[in-house]
Amino acid sequence: MKFSEQLRQEADPIFQAIYAHPFLRGIANGQLGKEQLVHYVKQDFEYLNVYMQIYGLGISKCRDRRDIAMFHEKIGFILNSEIHPHNNLCRVAGVDYEDLQGYRLAPTALHYTRHMLTVAHQGTLGEIYAVLLPCPWTYIDAAQHIVDTVRPGPEHPFYEWISFYANDEIRSGMNELITRLDAWAEQANEEERARMREHFLLSCQLEYMFFDMAYKVEEWPVATNDAFVRA
Repeated sequence: MKFSEQLRQEADPIFQAIYAHPFLRGIANGQLGKEQLVHYVKQDFEYLNVYMQIYGLGISKCRDRRDIAMFHEKIGFILNSEIHPHNNLCRVAGVDYEDLQGYRLAPTALHYTRHMLTVAHQGTLGEIYAVLLPCPWTYIDAAQHIVDTVRPGPEHPFYEWISFYANDEIRSGMNELITRLDAWAEQANEEERARMREHFLLSCQLEYMFFDMAYKVEEWPVATNDAFVRA
């Protein structure tokens, strides 16, 4: 069994919990509140900014131009393509996407981004692959689960969000990352593979928590007047 298959098997209870989470069920049945949609987009916009920084830190550790090209392409994908599912949610919520940018990260989102940044600064390239992989993997599998169980059509309010993540092109990009993870794991020692496993599983848990944060509209416990300051 490949290392990625072992990770996915171990993380399956988390994936199943994500499929059943009320935020994803709300995507599936087309029923999420405006406040939840707005909070999700605010947080995901800032999260993805950090995610691109992780790609940049990955580039700094690459020795092969093919790896550099992969990270460069993925930065472009976030900048130019991953705005589309955000725009879908904004249209349903009746808000302008540009008005939801520049907000402070909520506690869970801050935890997740700092987890990734720590790994990217301190870890190997293999550890970076491991910490990044749960984000696309959970989204792709969750969207495919919705397609398989709900079979949404173009009239579904979140059809664009669902179809964006449940498509072969995005899965192909994720598989490229999986291939690199497996190749790295083959030459890594047990200690490094253990760290890769830990990073992967924690990112999976934080993916669940990110959806939970959006659904509950999680904020900091004490209100201040710096809502527009990035953490």
